[in-house]
Amino acid sequence: MCVPLSLHLPLQFGTWSCRPARADLVAAVGETFGDAAVRAMAARMRASPTGRQILEDRPRITDAAVAHCWELPANTFGGAYARFMGQRRFYADDRPVVRLVDDEELAYVVARAREVHDLWHVLFDCHTNVFGELALKALEFVQTGLPMAGMAVAGAQFKLSPQDRQLLWTTYLPWAAQAGLRSADLMCLYYEQHLQEDLQELRARWRITPAPQPPARLLLRHGSRP
Repeated sequence: MCVPLSLHLPLQFGTWSCRPARADLVAAVGETFGDAAVRAMAARMRASPTGRQILEDRPRITDAAVAHCWELPANTFGGAYARFMGQRRFYADDRPVVRLVDDEELAYVVARAREVHDLWHVLFDCHTNVFGELALKALEFVQTGLPMAGMAVAGAQFKLSPQDRQLLWTTYLPWAAQAGLRSADLMCLYYEQHLQEDLQELRARWRITPAPQPPARLLLRHGSRP
């Protein structure tokens, strides 16, 4: 039996609010609320030569597709990505599949946004604790307009201590707004074609502003993948 979508919404959002580490619940809420933003991202991609190529090729970031990154020099984008994933024991294949978007192109755009998230961590040098994830989610909201990204910041900020929450609002959210507006359209970058290139050169070319480094006490807190 199919449960009406209107009944799914409060259940999914309420459960996610209590357990934000549940990637499947985060994904379900994102797919439910993000239709307008996903359509806008798809339109921007179709208007960009590189974005159109991505939509035509539909590359997927899987463990097999990025396996060669472990052989790349440490200064390259791919080498930095491999180090980031290996240190945290993350796997590209762990991202939840898209289930609630019927349109094939839009479903791919949703999948692409999920799969490039870890690459954004590397590009913006953003930590993976709750603090760092919220900062990157704020940047993601600026870049993509996905409601789930904004909801994540609005809700999960209360997992932070008052001191850390103040730091988020005074330092990291302003950084997210500025960096998100300054950088190239992150959904229109063909990352797979640049993994062998120097990371610092790519940051300069794509107008990437790395995140401010968090206090040492926060660097000790590794979070789970969103």
